[in-house]
Amino acid sequence: MDIREEFLKFFESKNHERIASAPLVPDDATLLFNNAGMVPFKSIFTGEIPTPANPRATSCQTCIRAGGKHNDLENVGHTARHHTFFEMLGNFSFGDYFKEEAIAYAWEFITEVIKLPVDKLWVTVHESDDEAEELWQKHVSKDRIMRFGDADNFWSMGDTGACGPCSEIFYDQGEENFNGPEDKMGGEGDRFLEIWNLVFMQYEKNAKGEMTPLPKPSIDTGMGLERVVAIKEGKTSNYDSSLFMPIILSVEKLIGKEYEYASGASYRVIADHIRTALFLLAQGINFSNEGRGYVLRRILRRAVRHGYLLGFREPFMHKLVYDVIAIMGGEYDYLAVKSAAVKEQIELEEARFFKTIESGIELFNEELKNTKETFSGEVAFKLYDTFGFPLDLTEDMLKEKNLKLDSAKFEELMTEQRTRAKAAWKGSGDDAVHGDFKELLEKFGENTFVGYEFLEHSGEVLALLDENFKHVDVLKENSKGWVLLDITPFYAESGGQTGDIGELKGYAKVEDTRKFFDLNLSQISVSGEIKVGDVVDSIVDISRNEIIKHHSATHLLHAVLYDVLGDHISQAGSLVDTDKLRFDFSHPKALTEAELAEIETRVNNDVLRAIDTKTEVMGIEDAKESGAKAQFGEKYGDEVRVVSFADASVEFCGGVHVSNSAQIGSFIITKESGVSAGVRRIEAVCGNAAYKHFTEQRRLIKEAQTEVKNLDILAGINRMKSNIKELKDELVEAQNSAKVEITTNEINGVSVVVEELTSGDIKEAIDELKNKNEKLCAMLFQVKGDKILIAAGVKNAEAKAGDWIKKIAPILGGGGGGRPDFAQAGGKDVSKLAEAKEEALKFITEVLS
Repeated sequence: MDIREEFLKFFESKNHERIASAPLVPDDATLLFNNAGMVPFKSIFTGEIPTPANPRATSCQTCIRAGGKHNDLENVGHTARHHTFFEMLGNFSFGDYFKEEAIAYAWEFITEVIKLPVDKLWVTVHESDDEAEELWQKHVSKDRIMRFGDADNFWSMGDTGACGPCSEIFYDQGEENFNGPEDKMGGEGDRFLEIWNLVFMQYEKNAKGEMTPLPKPSIDTGMGLERVVAIKEGKTSNYDSSLFMPIILSVEKLIGKEYEYASGASYRVIADHIRTALFLLAQGINFSNEGRGYVLRRILRRAVRHGYLLGFREPFMHKLVYDVIAIMGGEYDYLAVKSAAVKEQIELEEARFFKTIESGIELFNEELKNTKETFSGEVAFKLYDTFGFPLDLTEDMLKEKNLKLDSAKFEELMTEQRTRAKAAWKGSGDDAVHGDFKELLEKFGENTFVGYEFLEHSGEVLALLDENFKHVDVLKENSKGWVLLDITPFYAESGGQTGDIGELKGYAKVEDTRKFFDLNLSQISVSGEIKVGDVVDSIVDISRNEIIKHHSATHLLHAVLYDVLGDHISQAGSLVDTDKLRFDFSHPKALTEAELAEIETRVNNDVLRAIDTKTEVMGIEDAKESGAKAQFGEKYGDEVRVVSFADASVEFCGGVHVSNSAQIGSFIITKESGVSAGVRRIEAVCGNAAYKHFTEQRRLIKEAQTEVKNLDILAGINRMKSNIKELKDELVEAQNSAKVEITTNEINGVSVVVEELTSGDIKEAIDELKNKNEKLCAMLFQVKGDKILIAAGVKNAEAKAGDWIKKIAPILGGGGGGRPDFAQAGGKDVSKLAEAKEEALKFITEVLS
């Protein structure tokens, strides 16, 4: 039985609209990831935007919980039901039906569609919710309904806002399987498994904690797909189900060790984390050291650590990608489309981390030399935090040496880290935007964009918002705010293309244009008072001409990359501005000069072909069949806009473009670099920016010609190199002729040198002394302007160069250090040179005596 499909079909039969899973990255600046089925509908529940035409919805939402308030990471693999990535089935009512229908639908689906046995089902309600208990008694006996308090059965969206009691449905997995003291309703054991939570949003909570009834209460429900699949397959652990076992068996085959549940936590961690990594990478999140990319990196590296525990010593996670696709690719077809690129990214990140693990082992072995009975908690924490070593791996390695760990210190440092991490997990880092958008949408709907055809157009001011997005009737001179025009030629930032600037003639300067809940709003700086109802002339700035050149060039670049580098190329991000374009794409290694030259040449050839731009609006399935490239995460309706340049490029795109490729002018790659493991970036310029680039290069060439005193720059450089070589040779000759014979004394069979060297290289001088003497302790000084250089060397003697130089350098107002056989330092007080030499000889004499 396909539980996912059965659920969605069931609620469609109850007049719910099926909504596709939203991207894992939400349109919510307070969250890193979508972590529940209701997140994509949050703006409806909070009243920021109007209720949709159909106030009923159902979805299967992909979710991630790994960081912040909802963080299941440390439990994954060690419990039967926790995951970093999971799918949440849900049905939603936006002010339509309420408790009676929600309860009836849930019971019908569970008992009649997926046919869970009634004698295995239990229900909880909030201790104050008599209504819910009474409604449940229509379906289940009263002795199977239990009441709990706020901690278990009350839900709030935040400290303020919509909230209400909830009712949870539990499945009894059997006393024969779970019979511990916590295996009871309300306990922490696994016997009674929560499978569905019905949230009754019926109150509004204010800052004082006071609750008032909502005029139109709503329903938000969430059912864990993985849990229900396991139950239907007769499994007591999600990991034993068909959603995970094929992955676990592949790990078993790769490592050659049989999987056993009791000792198999590492297998389960790997099976969970490969799903998370695949979905995030396929949706365009890349490995990085901050934000979402950092969560992705930690998740993959945690899986690799567990692979290391199993015995893996080289990348293996990438080999599991197709196992996940075999299970989930039917529902999420973009996984297969992105599979080649994702595999490469995972393998590169794994390889990088396996090198880190080896470095960690080196640190471990170094610390062993300083350990008698108890291994340092600080080093164990550094192994965990910097090198990614799990504590149990460190403990296993210590057991082999019969050593203990300073666990108290380790836990102290872990607690500090958790405190810092908790403070850091605030969300995406973006500013959340709240305002009077619902009012505008209800009153006016979406406004009309005419910027494909017009750069100037008149329009009526439908609404004005201040800088805090609050409705105002007038914006005074010298104030700032936002304007909603009924008809606008200004393009709102989207798909990597920056928003238009320009002017409302005689009224305001347009500084940016953005979309908020599909409203096209322009940010304005007012020069003359502007009021709601004014009719204004909108003029898009001439800079739009440069933006569209870079945008069209980006399409051509994307297509050429695909041809030159291979079909694994996948867009990972872009920026299109007036003076540059930036394009991120999946590729495992840096591009060669030859590849960059070919790419640049081919894009310019497409420019020179003077290809007419063709735009068509077509059904989304027709667009896909045409071969047009789509970008994951972009919102596409039933109809999409397709932009093509003959056979050179065909893409889904809502942006603005040149009418003919020749208008791009020229295309110059200015930089190629790495963004993260498996992701490269090309930066380029077109049009006026390309002209500026050429003029700057020409200026630099003329400057270079002046510097090398030759119109042929390479000839001038070669002449200078020849002159430099001659001067170096002359310098070496002069230094050799000026060499001072260094006096050597002997102390207990060791040659000792403490001298000032006026010229030459003091490090080379020490190397020469080592070659001439079997046993040596030498310290040389050299004055360079107002500074002094010090170098010390030791060979076959009971002294350490590092200790010696640490003793002497402070006399000269400096510091330094090094190895036992060689060390160097610098000083600032030349006047103390004689004292330093005297102390150096005294110190080494005492050491050797």
